[in-house]
Amino acid sequence: MSDLPNCPECNGEFTYEDGPLLVCPTCSHEWSPADEAATELQTATRDANGNVLKSGDSVVVIKDLKYNGGVVKVGTKVKNIRIVEGDHDIDCKITGIGAMSLKSEFVKKT
Repeated sequence: MSDLPNCPECNGEFTYEDGPLLVCPTCSHEWSPADEAATELQTATRDANGNVLKSGDSVVVIKDLKYNGGVVKVGTKVKNIRIVEGDHDIDCKITGIGAMSLKSEFVKKT
């Protein structure tokens, strides 16, 4: 078995190395592993201070956030977040409030 990643274009599993590039024989796509790592870092979810957030991290809310039933106050600690796609990129459960989606720009990593 190969430890090479699947093709980002067609998700083909039969990639191979050709010098500094990786090649997919299925769709003939060529890419650099360094470009793939750089793209992954650019698309990472970051908090208000620029720290990369991962699922399972703990964060603190840095701004009062209004929602239908009340307000999430500044300093509220949120444990075990889950990173998701979309505008509100953090899913979490806040004690006393319940399940909620937050924007990463309003939290900081602890």
